[in-house]
Formats: sequence, C-alpha cells, structure tokens
Amino acid sequence: MLSLLEAIFLGIVQGLTEFLPISSSGHLVLFQRLFGLEEGALTFDVLLHFGTLIAVFAVYWRDIVDMLRNPFGKFARLIVVGAIPTAVIGFLFQDLFDELFSSGATLGAEFVITGVIIWWADSARRGTKGVREMGYGDALLVGTLQGAAILPAISRSGLTIMGALFRGLDREFAAKYSFLLSIPVILGANVLELKDIVTGEAANAGTFGVKELLGMLAAAVAGYFAIKYMIRLIISKGMRMFAWYVWVLGGLILLDQLFTQTFFHF
Repeated sequence: MLSLLEAIFLGIVQGLTEFLPISSSGHLVLFQRLFGLEEGALTFDVLLHFGTLIAVFAVYWRDIVDMLRNPFGKFARLIVVGAIPTAVIGFLFQDLFDELFSSGATLGAEFVITGVIIWWADSARRGTKGVREMGYGDALLVGTLQGAAILPAISRSGLTIMGALFRGLDREFAAKYSFLLSIPVILGANVLELKDIVTGEAANAGTFGVKELLGMLAAAVAGYFAIKYMIRLIISKGMRMFAWYVWVLGGLILLDQLFTQTFFHF
C-alpha cells in the first residue's frame, strides 16, 4: 500500500522527470517496482500527470489564455497539428505500449537510447525560428517524435526538444512548444484512463485520498521548478549531464537484468 512519503516522493519524481529529459514514465515504472506498488497505481498515475499539467498552466498561463482567446491563431494551430500524429500513434500502438509498461523489460535499453537522444539534441545548431517561422511540417515531426516517446523510458521532452532544435527552432521556443504540446496529450491520456477507472475496465485502479492528493501537489510544485530550470539550462549550458545520468541508470538496470535480478524484477 502507498505510504505518505512514497506518494510525495513519487510526486516529486514525476514533476521533475516530466520536464527534465530523463523520462517520467520510466522513473515511475522503476520506482513503483522498487516500492512494490501495483494496487491503485493507475489512479495515482492519473493524479500525478494532472499535477504536471498544473505546472504547465502555472508557467505558461499567458500563452494558454492567448490561445483560448485566439483558437485559430498560428500557435494554437501548431499545437493542434503537433498533437495529431501523437494521438494516431497512441491509438494504433496502445496495446504494445501497455505491454511494455506492464513488463518493464525494455526499460534499461530505453534509458540508454534516451541518453543518445539528449546528447544528439545538445549538439544541434542554434536555430532562430519562432512561432512565425515555424512550419506545420516542423509541428508534424515534433508530434511524431512525441508519439514515439510513449515508450516507457524514452523521454518525451528530450525527444520533442531534439526534433524542434534540429528543425531550427530557437532553444527557448523549442522548450515552450514541447511543454505546451504535452497538454493535449496528457489530457487525452488522462481522459481515457479515467474512463477505464469509472467503467471498471482498468485492471489496477484504486481510490484516492489525502496521500494521493499530496503526491499530485508535489508533482505540480516540482514540475513548476523543473520547467523554469530546464528553460534556463537549454539556453545557457546544455543537457549533456542528463545523458550521462540516464546512461548510468540504464546500464545499471541492464546489468541487473542480465546477471543478478536483485533489484529490478521485470
């Protein structure tokens, strides 16, 4: 059963890793397995993702209000176009993704791949494209990469920022587009998961109370600071430190899976 400290810890992990390029889903799968948490995991995951949405709204509320006031404006259209390939990929490969999440068998390899993605993104030239210069082809590419990041330990923010940078987007705008593009995806996933919970189709749904709500709040607060930190980092120093982190983590998981199976029973 989930304890209060575990709920807050997982909330902080979710908030930080959703917006740092190290894969929030991969870390949640990892720590839930380490803590032996299975019962009610789906309901808690929904709340944690809702917490990260709160963080995005808190940081980018002016942009969101502008899009709501002008739903047919260029930025709003770019978000819609980018969300389409992600939704299609999620719909077509949902069973595969669910199986990979439940088994965790590919977690170590995916963390290693995420490190390669981060390193590659950090080597991208400094672009100058903003909302006016960004094209719908750019949005489709970034959205397609976001769809591929549904795999458990492939970083959504890392992959989408990489795609945006290689398409010549300004680094700050690349981060903003990546984070705002997460809104329709997280909302859509949460709606589907909530439907399964309400209809009783979810295999590991559960109730929620004070512990789960505190976990959601922790995700929102950690996510807010992660977004702020990530934007400054992309502009000034780069992301290669995160590549080293996920390479070490992925390597440890692979070694354990291959030889000892002491910690990660996937």
